Amino acid sequence: MRRIPFPVRTAIGTAIGTAAVLAAATLSTGLPATARPIAQPKNTGAQELGDPVYGVCRGTNPRCYHDWGNFDPAKGYKILVYSRTAGPRHANLGPALGAGMNPPLSDANVAQKALVKMGQDNGFGVDWTEDVSQLASPSTLLRYNAVVFMSTTRDTLDDAAQTSLRQYVRGGGGFVGIHNAFGTEYNWPWYEGLLGGANFYDHGRAQPGTVQTVDRKDVSTAGLPGRWNFSDEWYNLVPFPSEVRFLATVDEKTLTQGVAGNMNHPGHGSFHPVAWCQYYDGGRAWLTTLGHDAKAFTDDGTGFAGAKQFQSLVLNGIESAAGMKPFCR
Repeated sequence: MRRIPFPVRTAIGTAIGTAAVLAAATLSTGLPATARPIAQPKNTGAQELGDPVYGVCRGTNPRCYHDWGNFDPAKGYKILVYSRTAGPRHANLGPALGAGMNPPLSDANVAQKALVKMGQDNGFGVDWTEDVSQLASPSTLLRYNAVVFMSTTRDTLDDAAQTSLRQYVRGGGGFVGIHNAFGTEYNWPWYEGLLGGANFYDHGRAQPGTVQTVDRKDVSTAGLPGRWNFSDEWYNLVPFPSEVRFLATVDEKTLTQGVAGNMNHPGHGSFHPVAWCQYYDGGRAWLTTLGHDAKAFTDDGTGFAGAKQFQSLVLNGIESAAGMKPFCR
């Protein structure tokens, strides 16, 4: 799926993005030593006085989480799936949904239906919507233990929804970003930080590759093999995620059609993350760039390699962000 270039970024974001591209290019083009990246960025934990770029407490230190008592486990667990698109729309989302909460889903709404079934099979409730007005009140969002952005695109939130989402996260809410959640709200720095200080830049051709589980102690990766086959678009990122716990990467050497995207990002060399987690501005955020193909959400692994591993990763990521399981440790 081809993308159009994203809008002009802020001065800070542009500076960070330029540095990330230079770092990634080193491994592919042999840039001078001044541009060489660290193999795996160090997790430094909570920024006690606030992150210098995003102005919030974020990182892997639980001290960045604010427990305001908004979520009572005795009431059970429930998530909200938000899949509104204001730009290119992934085929696995099917046609745009009607207004309101829980509009009818067709068989073509594969990803949304898969997440609903995931909740049914694992004992948590799932609501879904593409109506931005349903996100306009933090009191509405606080009914949910986690909000899942499922391949949203471009400016999918209005001012009221932006404010509501930020208040929800600050109140201890959980956020899960799947696939093109990284192609959303490009000009909102707070959201970029929520994604781990990262955004979608471009991608090469959708193709098979090998996912490497780089942290097998986290709840979301528990039980996954060290290496597993999967097919995706393998997003290139600018800026590069920082102050996060990296969970999985793709081995770029297994991408036979290359990693360079339509804007000629050279990839990320020997460390190309595809899943990570962090505490952010009081809440929990679990992220993955994976999830392009509809079969990844529905196949039993016999026809689409890695589907079962992907589904396990997403399920456990959602449950950890929602507080059902330990988060990011």
